[in-house]
Amino acid sequence: QVQLVESGGGLVQPGGSLRLSCAASGRVFRFNIMDWYRQAPGKQRELVASITYGGIATYADSVKGRFTISRDNAKNTVYLQMSSLNAEDTAVYYCNLRVPSVPAYDFWGQGTQVTVSS
Repeated sequence: QVQLVESGGGLVQPGGSLRLSCAASGRVFRFNIMDWYRQAPGKQRELVASITYGGIATYADSVKGRFTISRDNAKNTVYLQMSSLNAEDTAVYYCNLRVPSVPAYDFWGQGTQVTVSS
């Protein structure tokens, strides 16, 4: 079993920045992929960014150039640096850890709220 704990959410003004963290513990397999998703009220959960164990990152078009995903494999932690935030970024942000070749190895954090408002 794997536990994921997100932190770093909060209230930020438009144009501001936040950094989210997600720490994994338990039976963390190597060569995993870690993702950040978000879900705004009344909307489906959407993939924001992904990063492989080797550090290859991909982003949703809506956050390219504004968000940066990174990871520290020694700490089993993934980060999401968010800048130039706007109201459309308001959502609950969730961390996901998975190993694609093992479908049952797919874990979620509890989520952290990010609110962008003046």
